[in-house]
Amino acid sequence: MTSRALDPTSRRALVVVPVILALLSMIGPFSIDTPFPAFSAMGRELDASTTQLQLVVTCYMAAFAVMSIFHGPLSDAVGRRPVLIGGLAVYVVGSIGAAFSPDLTTLLAFRVLQGLSAGAATIVSRTVIRDVFSGAQAQLLMSRVAMIFGLAPAIAPVVGGAVLQLGSWEWVFGFMAVLGLFLIAAAVLVLPETHPPSRRTPLRPVEIVRGLAMVFRIPAFHRVAWSGTLLFGAQFLYIGGAAIFVGELLGLGELDFWVLFEPMIVAMTSGSWISGRAAGRISGRRLVSGGFTVALAGGALGVALTASPWGDRAPWAVLGCAVVALGSAMAYPTLQLMALDLLPERRGAVMSGSTFVTLLFNATVAALLAPLLVTSTLAFAIASLVFVVLGQLCWSWHLAVEDRLVEARVDPDHEAPEELEPTDSM
Repeated sequence: MTSRALDPTSRRALVVVPVILALLSMIGPFSIDTPFPAFSAMGRELDASTTQLQLVVTCYMAAFAVMSIFHGPLSDAVGRRPVLIGGLAVYVVGSIGAAFSPDLTTLLAFRVLQGLSAGAATIVSRTVIRDVFSGAQAQLLMSRVAMIFGLAPAIAPVVGGAVLQLGSWEWVFGFMAVLGLFLIAAAVLVLPETHPPSRRTPLRPVEIVRGLAMVFRIPAFHRVAWSGTLLFGAQFLYIGGAAIFVGELLGLGELDFWVLFEPMIVAMTSGSWISGRAAGRISGRRLVSGGFTVALAGGALGVALTASPWGDRAPWAVLGCAVVALGSAMAYPTLQLMALDLLPERRGAVMSGSTFVTLLFNATVAALLAPLLVTSTLAFAIASLVFVVLGQLCWSWHLAVEDRLVEARVDPDHEAPEELEPTDSM
């Protein structure tokens, strides 16, 4: 409907549009584990084991990761709105198909369709922020959107459990379809096109691949992307393995996911609030470093508590994870903005590349690592701490390289690291 330019200082830009963008960014991660509370009912009706039902998450995330690499470049070529609205339409079809699936194979096929399409909203929504806003304003709005993005997989099982109280497991996927329709209406009525034709790249497969290759040839992209991926992975380990952690290790029921997710929700909300308040007051480097410090403390706390005699009971088993989530929410929005600014003319491709790395890693965590940690809550805590430490190493490496580059600009005789500058030449 609307395609007029968006005034960054208007009430619509500062209030209405960020809310819609936050909801759009939510739908991808929200759909990961909304079905968790329905696993028992799905297993009985579809004659599937717990291991087989884990594919409901894995197939979705794998498809999400694969297609996410293309959503951004497509939006660079044809505009943000067509990709976003088209992706949501396919998502609705996938949700309806999942609701009417007669067997596990059919359900997994429609979960793949959901995954292939949901990334359009998640990726494009964050790209729109950097299209319109810059500086502290962009950091503030990105922190709000990142808060919803991080909260989505945490509140999803709670919402799924509430829907399950109203009907059968099919209702959970019906709810996803209704959510998709609502977001289509919101995007059509509220969101403008923020990527004008004059700034678009050619719509050719070779050009899309070329743009992605440009992104992945930037060393700083890998350092920033992996810093964020490992940090977010430290909390996603609990999200992707929630059915195992809550059901098997804590011995709780299908309506008790709130025990894990409510502390995470409070922590992520607080971290995003801190990130937003810090916009324009604290440098991005200091904010990210502070987030890692908090996450490291949370990881160590988690190991200490789960190693104690009461470590297999709530709330002790989840406190460390909550502090990790706090640190992650403080740092993640700024890391996203840093990545987007590496190649301004191809922000869609950058966001696709960053999302692809994160999703592929998280899909691997959910499919392969989480089932191996079924032995104890301590195993989850140790793995989470390892991810934070690895993320901190990536971030420290990035800071060291950036400092050397700055020194080289000031002192021409100083030996600078070899950094590939982004160019249009291949």
